[in-house]
Amino acid sequence: MTNDDKIPDYITFPKTFENYRWYKPIIVFILSSIIMLILQLILVGSSYATLGVEFIKDIFGGGINALNNPTGIFLTDLIIIIFIPALYITSKIVKDRPFSSYSSSRGGWNFKLYLKALIIPLILYIIYELIDTYINGANGTFQFSLPIFIVILISIPLQCIAEEYMFRGLIMQTLGSWFNIPVLALIIQAIIFAMVHGYNSMGTIEMVVFGIIYGFFAWKTNGIEVSSAIHTANNLSLGLFVTFGHYTSTSSPSLASVASVIVFEIILFIIMYYVGEKTDWFGEVPENAQNIELFSNE
Repeated sequence: MTNDDKIPDYITFPKTFENYRWYKPIIVFILSSIIMLILQLILVGSSYATLGVEFIKDIFGGGINALNNPTGIFLTDLIIIIFIPALYITSKIVKDRPFSSYSSSRGGWNFKLYLKALIIPLILYIIYELIDTYINGANGTFQFSLPIFIVILISIPLQCIAEEYMFRGLIMQTLGSWFNIPVLALIIQAIIFAMVHGYNSMGTIEMVVFGIIYGFFAWKTNGIEVSSAIHTANNLSLGLFVTFGHYTSTSSPSLASVASVIVFEIILFIIMYYVGEKTDWFGEVPENAQNIELFSNE
């Protein structure tokens, strides 16, 4: 793996901006949360008449049960996707650093890198889910249709990217700028990432592993494209298997289930790291970077 020495470290990147101060991420967090809440209330309010109060409670009660039907997947995704415009608006107001700095320290979002990094994990996740279904059997209800497939194909990637902005961008970079110890920031954000997902103890351990892997790739690639790709592959494969009736989301996974997922994640991590080194994904700087920044304010 060859990183250009001129590329700033992603985790401590906020410190390189002249207007950045240690307390400003707190303002960003509070303001973006308020904007996000307002947008969520508008979204949920407009959905209440058709979805009902119990469905809304499922989503805000952790969201796990709501993920077992396409409507729940879509609405839950939208509630999280809203963080992207919320953070963008906040970055315009606070002006501590450009929105593009949350994407990477390489000059903004690299769509080419994201799409390249998506192929291998998506194939492997689908194979894993097929094997799991073959061994354990299908335990859901078939709900697949072309409109649902199109919606999931759009909403899930955006939802995963929004989570990467939140946890690997805002949270991990803020911790890195405060402590100046990337590994510590990596571990803490993974714990926070796991805790907010509302799983049982076994599921929380699984999510910590996910958070560490996502954070590691964001750190070593100096951006969230690869972590977003792996995250997308996981959630997209799960979403598709839910709609096909092969899988049911649960907040209480078993020890055997978590163990198999962690083993798979370690294998995936090794493969992705190896490919990243051989292809120099990790040191890649997009051509005309300023022109492909996602919601750039530069």
